[in-house]
Amino acid sequence: MQVPGPLKTLFSYFPLYTHPPLNAKRNSTLEGPTIWARLSKANNSADAVLSSDVECLKWQAYLALRGLSGIRVRFDVDAQGAIDGRLPNLHVPFDASATYSWSADNNKKSSTGPIDDSTELLSAPHIVEWVDAKLAHSALDDAWEGYKDEAAKDESRAWVSLLEGNVHAALLLSQPAESFLESLLAPPSPPSTSLESILVPPPPPSTGFLSLLPSYSFTLFSPFGNTSNTTGSVRISSATRISVFQKYPDAIKALSERLGTDKWFLGSEYPTPLDALTFAYLHCILQSSEAVRKEVTRRVNLVAWELRVRAMVKAAFNRA
Repeated sequence: MQVPGPLKTLFSYFPLYTHPPLNAKRNSTLEGPTIWARLSKANNSADAVLSSDVECLKWQAYLALRGLSGIRVRFDVDAQGAIDGRLPNLHVPFDASATYSWSADNNKKSSTGPIDDSTELLSAPHIVEWVDAKLAHSALDDAWEGYKDEAAKDESRAWVSLLEGNVHAALLLSQPAESFLESLLAPPSPPSTSLESILVPPPPPSTGFLSLLPSYSFTLFSPFGNTSNTTGSVRISSATRISVFQKYPDAIKALSERLGTDKWFLGSEYPTPLDALTFAYLHCILQSSEAVRKEVTRRVNLVAWELRVRAMVKAAFNRA
């Protein structure tokens, strides 16, 4: 049976091309611990080894400041291919002699899992335990978890809350607004911390006529820069945005004054998880818009500290 002429002409505008299959590299071996992280579109150079995402970067800093080196980093793995759809993941050689809290049965669920017979993939919460086993030492073995005294350990909780609260909120609100077309064409975004979950008190839900508008299509002029008026499924009011940016300078000022001329935060002799978290936020802020960057650049000790720690963290990683 022949195809009718008009239909054949129509099909000629949509040719079908076939290509040979791509065979996976079955003999490739993992050369060493490799972290899967997210890299921004604005910084995708071949020699880039630091993630632009706070969550990924804090784990990179944690690995480096614990003294590990020669770690490879991959930016070509999408979050949808990670455990629970969240980056970072740590791909490590399987070590039968190491004892971990997770069992083989739990591996099959989600938090960890074997990639093949010789490697396994770890989600972020399991990185700490892997490092402890690798170094044969845990911070929990120390009297105050690496801090100089019990008061400093307790104080560190307050600084973590400040960074993951108001500073993180300001960083989220400083991101450029996503256009309607980009929201349609972009792949589904991985789950992340929403602004309403970190603000205290949380922003109220939208009411009235504006609540009927899609959250991604409505922006307002802000004295703090061209930023999106929404985050997640909750519309952020102008009053909430102004409140966040009014508290942000005080948070950075307090951070600068507390650091002073110390080598590590809270006067610790060696780097702690607080230093890794602080570096991640300072680095991402310095790569962000002027709305948040100017508060850090005007404080010399924070800029110098970030530059010194950045060199340490970059030296620990190689591009895979």
